[in-house]
Amino acid sequence: MRAPVGGLFRHVGDLARAQAEAGCQVGLVADSLTGGACAGDSLDELSPFLALGVTRLPMRRLPHPDDLRIAWRVAALVRELSVDVVHGHGAKGGLYARLPGLVPIFPRPARPLARVYTPHGGTLHFRADALDGRVFFTAERIMGRVTDLIPFESDYARRRFIETIEPPSAFAPVVHNGVSPCEFAPVIPAPDAADFVFIGEMRVSKGVEDLLRAFASLPKNLRLALVGSGRDEGAFRAMARRLGLDGRVAFLDRMPARAALAQGRILVVPSRAESLPYIVLEAIAAKAPVVATNVGGIPEIFGAQAARLVEPGDPGALAAAMRDALETSPAARDALAAEMADFVRKGFTIQSMNEGVLRGYRAALASVRLQTVAAN
Repeated sequence: MRAPVGGLFRHVGDLARAQAEAGCQVGLVADSLTGGACAGDSLDELSPFLALGVTRLPMRRLPHPDDLRIAWRVAALVRELSVDVVHGHGAKGGLYARLPGLVPIFPRPARPLARVYTPHGGTLHFRADALDGRVFFTAERIMGRVTDLIPFESDYARRRFIETIEPPSAFAPVVHNGVSPCEFAPVIPAPDAADFVFIGEMRVSKGVEDLLRAFASLPKNLRLALVGSGRDEGAFRAMARRLGLDGRVAFLDRMPARAALAQGRILVVPSRAESLPYIVLEAIAAKAPVVATNVGGIPEIFGAQAARLVEPGDPGALAAAMRDALETSPAARDALAAEMADFVRKGFTIQSMNEGVLRGYRAALASVRLQTVAAN
């Protein structure tokens, strides 16, 4: 994987712990350029579960000449450790896990190897009619030739892959992200909690602009907390000032999800693009009210309540949904929260996620071994 932060890192960390507890030997290769001290601390916490160690290499977000060198290093590590499965997470992780299978001069695996790829959104967010989209989708089709398993984290991601790239020739189950049993304990808002809270990266694709415009149309006695950081944070702070929201909007540093949820009474997820966001799972498990947009796999998390979702990029509709959430009676809000938490408990657990991924590993590896025997 690339950056050891955010939901993708949470997914990888949960899988690593669960797979180690199931008797697997696990290692992690991650970017050395991002995450800072926070990423270092998280990797230190994870290291007892990583029998094959942690390797950090400089990975750029966009295509870079160094990609060939990093892919070589990954291929050499795969050979040195004699692993059975290499699992690439996200677009860059998927590149490094699969590119060596296409280049004959790269170090060869020590034994039959299953190459696995989970997109986590990544290239799936590009437009098929844009130049960058065509380039990335072509690369995905080429790397599909050496892909043995694609465990999609949402049915949306699987459909999107088929529509924009091609029907996968690899085994391609849907394996939803999951949360742990302890996360179903309710989060109690802090005494000074804002009325609404946003939690996530400060990027345009997260819909923060839409949220600020929506919030500006609500009564002036309401407050909003924005928890997180990112490359567009400065622009959002300037936008809040232009909208006259000084004193009503607080920008807070990144913090653990449950602590962040306590900063507000209603979570707002105004995203313009998503795959299957952990923060929605975490909030619903914790019985926090959620206003969210109808993007990616969020309808899969909402289940029977998917009609409550708001179309992305519509501040007016988002403001109306936020107003409705405020005006819902406490009894109705609690009943809805309990219903949605029960739905998540039945289908979105770390245990079911890990079991689904391990089933995929076994099936992919068995297929690779049969092909190796046939070739010999």
